[in-house]
Amino acid sequence: MEVRQPTQADAPAIAGITNSWIDATPWMERDVSERELQSMIAKGMPHREMWVLGDPVQAYLSCEAEINHIWGFYCATPGQGHGKTLLDRVKQDRDFLSLNTHLPNKAAQKFYKREGFVPVKEFDPDPPSNIRELRMEWTR
Repeated sequence: MEVRQPTQADAPAIAGITNSWIDATPWMERDVSERELQSMIAKGMPHREMWVLGDPVQAYLSCEAEINHIWGFYCATPGQGHGKTLLDRVKQDRDFLSLNTHLPNKAAQKFYKREGFVPVKEFDPDPPSNIRELRMEWTR
């Protein structure tokens, strides 16, 4: 599958992947509808470095390039290597990346640790969420 930058036409698929993850994750609170999520993704595209895998989209990653922080990173079918492919792409030409993951998301933390990220600090998120988060960082 090809890694590519998304177009506005990919926003529904990206939102669908995130929405499916929210629905399948018992501890995750829903604070926006799928439609709102799709709108937020579409509006954010011009302001983020985004990568998707596949057509239709099977995984996506959204990075704020100015601070090298990953804000969104979801796969439709975890365990297929899609996340590693996208993470390898965003690591190119960088010496540092950071991200936040939900503290209960042990599978994500295991993946990030395997990819060289280290836990830095736990913190309370901004409202409306109340699920504690873990900041992790990667340095080449």
